[in-house]
Amino acid sequence: MSKITLKLTNQLKAAATEPILKDETRDRWYTGAELAADVDQLKDQLKGLNVGHGDKIYVCLDNSGLYPVLTQAIWELGAIMNPVSAKTPVAEMQADLAKHDYAVIIVNPDLIAGALANRTTKQADLTLATTDSLTVIRDLNVTGHVAATPTEADLALILHTSGTTGKPKRVGLTHDLLLHGAQHDIEAHRLTAADTTLITMPMFHINAQVVSVLSTRLSGGKIVVTQKFSASRFWHQVQTNGVTWASVVPTIINILLLNDKAKAAYNDQTHLRFVRCSSFSLPLEKLTAFEETYHTRILEGYGMTETASQCTLNPFNAPKVGSVGVPVGTDMAIVVDEDFTTEPEQSGEIAVRGDHVIESYMDPHPDSFKDGWFLTGDLGYFDDEGYLYITGRKKDIISVGGEKVAPARVENVLSQLDSIKEVTVIGTPDELYGEAVTAVVISRSDSTAPAQLEQAILEQAKMALAPYERPKRVLFVHDYPRNATGKVVRPKLKQQIVADFERLGEGA
Repeated sequence: MSKITLKLTNQLKAAATEPILKDETRDRWYTGAELAADVDQLKDQLKGLNVGHGDKIYVCLDNSGLYPVLTQAIWELGAIMNPVSAKTPVAEMQADLAKHDYAVIIVNPDLIAGALANRTTKQADLTLATTDSLTVIRDLNVTGHVAATPTEADLALILHTSGTTGKPKRVGLTHDLLLHGAQHDIEAHRLTAADTTLITMPMFHINAQVVSVLSTRLSGGKIVVTQKFSASRFWHQVQTNGVTWASVVPTIINILLLNDKAKAAYNDQTHLRFVRCSSFSLPLEKLTAFEETYHTRILEGYGMTETASQCTLNPFNAPKVGSVGVPVGTDMAIVVDEDFTTEPEQSGEIAVRGDHVIESYMDPHPDSFKDGWFLTGDLGYFDDEGYLYITGRKKDIISVGGEKVAPARVENVLSQLDSIKEVTVIGTPDELYGEAVTAVVISRSDSTAPAQLEQAILEQAKMALAPYERPKRVLFVHDYPRNATGKVVRPKLKQQIVADFERLGEGA
């Protein structure tokens, strides 16, 4: 077995009679023995369907206690898990399935019909301790393989990260990369068997997959899984389950500060050591208000799918507000005029490398790598004490409450409307979510009333895009700022739009 699968197996054996994972939706704790039995049943079912080493398994499920055992079962077979957002539209799922050879498809009930369409399949319906019903769909047109013990170099996860072209980049993470990422998380967060984490982030994300679930399991702690974040239930979940830490995004911090039910539910009888926060920086006043209101500390960090976890974290004893902290098990540099430097106050693109960082994508993207470094596309600088500050993004990616949105993808969907002559999608400041997806539209004809076209745009988005990808704002203009070749100058367009918001008093 790979080191990571051996450690996961041993954790369940060591905690055979202890409750170590709770599914909040089912209001039930599971012992190590119950989870191990589910792992074994899933492995037997997949083996019976001729699924094994190197086979890819498409997973589109809501957060639940099933997720960690399904992950472990897939890994122990030497197979590869490709989890995607539970909110993935049917059309997007079908495009994924048509493009890549998935031996098995495991999706939410509302997607099963779409997964079965136009393919020859065999189905198996399971009842497990962690779920009353799970449908496993075997695509018979995809050749399966015999199960085999995975090695450190074998792929364990395929995750998608947004690309500026609108075509998601596929990130392949090996057993070795995931193990190293989790080990760095354990050390940086000072995790022990006494810790309990609360999962509110979607479990197809690297954040929940490694920062929360994997690092907690490898350190012998306990996990509480929620289907989704709920402000009114958050503090009750923390207090009743003895939660000692949670990983969130700034949007959750903002909601907890604004939500009256959350404030009413809180009391200071918690065991919460810290809240880890990443995605975009919290303003000083928000961070301070949260720490004073809820009597805990916030540790801000920085990471990405390509690094199998985090790259930096603010240290417990010396955090700096506005910074994402210091490197954690990661070599980091700033690219300035094509040279790599670690000198302070040098602004440029952030580059990373280490034992948890990919060296290539699954599809060719050579411009993302140079001299052994991964070029993140994020801009920043180090201060004279080695703390990293993020100043922006070289890429056009929009960050909506931690979800990454490729403008080109949204533009492609909206451009299908005949009434649109041209559409450019940008991110504009949003106090709650960091950025809001904003469609700036040039209509094809004045005969279509703006209100009607806006409604058509919203309906088109609802049909083809995930909720976080849909435009929150739709604006109409006569033209965009362009360069000499006619290409839209996105930074200038964004600057103009934000200036208009401020002038009109709409703010972000």
